[in-house]
Amino acid sequence: MDNKIETTNIFGIRAIIEAIESGSTINKIYLQKGLRGNLFFELDNLIKKNKLTTSMVPVEKLDRLSKNNNHQGAVAQISPIEFYDLEQLIEKTIEKKEIPLFLLLDQLSDVRNFGAIIRTAECTGVNGIIIQKNGSAPVNAETIKTSAGAAFKLPICRVDHIKDALFLLQASNIKTVAATEKTEESIYNINLNQPIAIIMGSEHRGINPSILKMADYKAKLPLLGEIASLNVSVACGAFLYETVRQRSF
Repeated sequence: MDNKIETTNIFGIRAIIEAIESGSTINKIYLQKGLRGNLFFELDNLIKKNKLTTSMVPVEKLDRLSKNNNHQGAVAQISPIEFYDLEQLIEKTIEKKEIPLFLLLDQLSDVRNFGAIIRTAECTGVNGIIIQKNGSAPVNAETIKTSAGAAFKLPICRVDHIKDALFLLQASNIKTVAATEKTEESIYNINLNQPIAIIMGSEHRGINPSILKMADYKAKLPLLGEIASLNVSVACGAFLYETVRQRSF
């Protein structure tokens, strides 16, 4: 794994407009608070049209991100990886005649948790990870480093909303399993030796209630100590390795 891999930052409103129009995969756009002008409004319209994630920040942060170059009040982070089309990935997985195993991350926000999950997912034979375009941790240099390079080996798909992915998976006869404490059902009682997509929630809010309602199964891990929850990457690893256990024996 090359620890020198970094997310590319581009700066300048016109450069970012051109990057969006060319189809570049953009993680996030940082905009200076109070930015105005015709060119900014053109950029703002493109951001809204493409549903890109933005953050309004002080000029000092933009100076750091652009290394004090002329950023014109805008800096964009371009992802170091290319994302996969979910529908095509599902079709290719089914064509392989193997039992599909997907992982949906409902607005997981910590890049280190994300990287650790990618690493475990690659080790457990996950066919693809699905994230939402807005509100999810970016695939940046720290994510890649924490994943030990697995981010380059495992397909990652971005969708407008996790619900879009759920509809598509369920239409392909892939059952969805939500990891949640809001159930009495143990993961050990769920049949994972079938086409499955495991849903993990965010670090603080868990799985969105509307997503939880759509899941085919809800399952939890037994907690025998006094602490009421596990780190999401640890819980994800337990779910994935229970899937491996069921499919191996």
